Parts: sequence; structure tokens; C-alpha cells
Amino acid sequence: MIVQAADGLRVPKENRVNSYITHNPVKVPESLYYRRLVADGDLIMITENLKNETGVKE
Repeated sequence: MIVQAADGLRVPKENRVNSYITHNPVKVPESLYYRRLVADGDLIMITENLKNETGVKE
């Protein structure tokens, strides 16, 4: 899943000391740690607009 920190926050990465998720989107595993941060509003999940076979965005 791709996430970014909510405005004004730096969120620590799972199992990483001194490494943070900021406003730049990053890909992270769908672990309980990240899902809780999304549920709490500290992280925002980024959804990608997928194109169908005709090339039109859905």
C-alpha cells in the first residue's frame, strides 16, 4: 500500500530508528502497524487510478 503522512506530521517507519514517513508517498507493507496509523488518521492511504482496457480512467 502507498501512504503519506497527514499534514504537519512525521510518522516513524516500522522497525526503523530515525526513519520517517513525511508528505512524500512511500510504499509500505500492509502490516497491522501501518493499518492502525491509517485508521488513526496519522497516515493517508494513496489510491492509484487504474485504467481499464480502453485506457479510460474509472
